[in-house]
Amino acid sequence: MPTIEIHGQCAAGFEPVKEAFAELFESSGEAGSSCAVYVEGELTVNLWAGRANQEGNAWQQDTLVNVFSVSKAVTALCVHKAVELGGLDLERPVADYWPEYGCQGKQRTLVKWLLNHKAGQPAMKTPLPGEALYDWERMTSTLASEEPWWEPGTQHGYHMISYGWLVGEVFRRAVGISVGEFLREELAGPLGLDMCFGVAEQDFSRIAELQAASQLPAPGRVSLFNHVMTHPGSLTAAALTNPLTIMNGANTEAWRRAEIPSANLHATAAALATLFGKVAGREGVLTDASIAHCYREESKGEDPVLLTTTRFGPGFMLQQPGSIEAEFGPGPNAFGHPGAGGALAFADPDRELGFGYAMNQMGPYVLIDPRPRALVDALYQCLAD
Repeated sequence: MPTIEIHGQCAAGFEPVKEAFAELFESSGEAGSSCAVYVEGELTVNLWAGRANQEGNAWQQDTLVNVFSVSKAVTALCVHKAVELGGLDLERPVADYWPEYGCQGKQRTLVKWLLNHKAGQPAMKTPLPGEALYDWERMTSTLASEEPWWEPGTQHGYHMISYGWLVGEVFRRAVGISVGEFLREELAGPLGLDMCFGVAEQDFSRIAELQAASQLPAPGRVSLFNHVMTHPGSLTAAALTNPLTIMNGANTEAWRRAEIPSANLHATAAALATLFGKVAGREGVLTDASIAHCYREESKGEDPVLLTTTRFGPGFMLQQPGSIEAEFGPGPNAFGHPGAGGALAFADPDRELGFGYAMNQMGPYVLIDPRPRALVDALYQCLAD
């Protein structure tokens, strides 16, 4: 088997990250991917390799990847920035901004519960046709009209896709523009970051084509796909299959054009690492108080949607000590989010570090995929030496 050609840059002292990245192509069936690390004000690692699609086109420095739930963490950064600018108050009821939402037991639902997965709406109860996925008004009005699955604020459960419409609509009502517009105007644009919700048609050729997972999780780890197949009436199944296009839309033009702030951010690994690195390094993206808020625990326990224990802050997945499935390395205050299939981005404010990994070969894992975990392990070993 020929050795894969690794492109990009790797600063002295971070060679083990490059070695671990190359090993992914030799041992884990990696098709194409990128990995980046931003430490103490510098993009120290920015690597890419492999193929971007089935036709064999090479992965490029500017290849965009749909990073799925990494979107939630980027959306949360937009929310916290909007809070600093006075556009939104997380302690107020959602209905203060979105009056139609204040019904069916949701009158006292707080904005922060949309972010920390306590709102009680991890899935739609109303059966919806496939095309509804791209109808913002239909999705938000359906959520506003429905009764929650549990009393808001009393427990948490991962709002897999609904997070995007819930957070996105209250954001739009409060701030006056969408999350995608805010990301472009306040973060990605000023910082020169290649990421967006809603890809322009001229950039479609830069998007990596996602390939479905071809294996099951290792023994002992949750398989959501198997659970959906064997428990079609479960809350997890409702979250993933209503509407059904959630499961098979990611390579379509409709998905790429849409703005779904929970799931369809397209970005490079370098852009993710830089954004989270600038946050972690206190480079003016957020105040110190906001950064401390990002890693404050607000939800913890058994998750009825992800079928495992989860721990969340206001929009971010947090470290779960003792669980390699849900740790972003050893940083106790690290915060970020994994994405379905394997993508990962996080900030470690104690190390002033941002990490980003994006790929097109989907993996089967619910939380941290073994591939970025290997890169993170190599990274922290470099920092320890």
